[in-house]
Amino acid sequence: MSLKKIAVVILNWNGEQLLEQFLPTLLAFSTEATVYVADNNSTDQSLTLLKNKFPSVKIISNSGNFGFAKGYNVALQNVEEPYYVLVNSDVEVTENWLTPILSIFENEPNTAIIQPKLLDFKDKNYFEYAGAAGGFIDQFGYPYCRGRIFETLEEDFGQYDNNIDLFWASGACFFIRKAVFRELNGFDDDFFAHQEEIDLCWRARNSGYAIKFCNQSKVYHVGGATLSKANPHKTFLNFRNSLLMLLKNLPKNKIAPIIFSRLCLDGIAGLTFLFSGNPKHCGAIIRAHFDFYKLFLKTLKKRTAIQKPDYFKSKSILFQYYIKGSKVFEQN
Repeated sequence: MSLKKIAVVILNWNGEQLLEQFLPTLLAFSTEATVYVADNNSTDQSLTLLKNKFPSVKIISNSGNFGFAKGYNVALQNVEEPYYVLVNSDVEVTENWLTPILSIFENEPNTAIIQPKLLDFKDKNYFEYAGAAGGFIDQFGYPYCRGRIFETLEEDFGQYDNNIDLFWASGACFFIRKAVFRELNGFDDDFFAHQEEIDLCWRARNSGYAIKFCNQSKVYHVGGATLSKANPHKTFLNFRNSLLMLLKNLPKNKIAPIIFSRLCLDGIAGLTFLFSGNPKHCGAIIRAHFDFYKLFLKTLKKRTAIQKPDYFKSKSILFQYYIKGSKVFEQN
């Protein structure tokens, strides 16, 4: 049997219930793809469920819980389809979700990464936090999306139904060429989880590749099914990984001023958590900074020869959102 062009790869860790809920639809609407579940050494009955109820799914068994970044890096070493689709286990796909993205890959050889429209599974008229209609970063490296800025989610009225270039694509449903994933050595293992996809997209952009949004492909994401926003470990990973990403990818002349600004802004965020009755999140930010310092030299060595300066939005999304009250993408 000839190799299919698309590999849909779901990373799983103790997600038995999510697999049982979302795999049937994914399999029904992905007949042109090979579907894999990469299991991060689950301790529940995920593998038994797959073998008994979903025998067509190919299982990749990782030897430990490697997180999102290393989990995919290890799992994809022997997946040979030319296009990877990395899908969270809490994503509901829709009919014809693969076809328009495959068309872009086939007709635009410089497009390396693509994101579909990401809507909220719990309220399907609204964009979903993790990626909405595609991501950007502001002058301090804060990520935000068309359709989602900080905690404000927009209703989908078709206002972002244009297939534009992005700065980053969401890891909740992430399409990438196998050749580019391997050329860039995949995700950064040190990130474990959160913002590793932004780092990979940034490196792809620095290497001259394009990242696109495809509105004709639509999926629904539960979000927070693995690690909720209320968990301080999520705060730790987001704050630490954002600093690591900036150190790796900023143009040389921007490293010191932007990282210094971010450290100060992180301090303000920590105090805000502390005085609003969330000391654990304040502690998570402090731990994130110490871990960033610990990884500083190692991360500095990962910098590539090319860091392009032209990807930033000139405005501060923090200022626009909290001071000017601009809550939606089109106002920023």
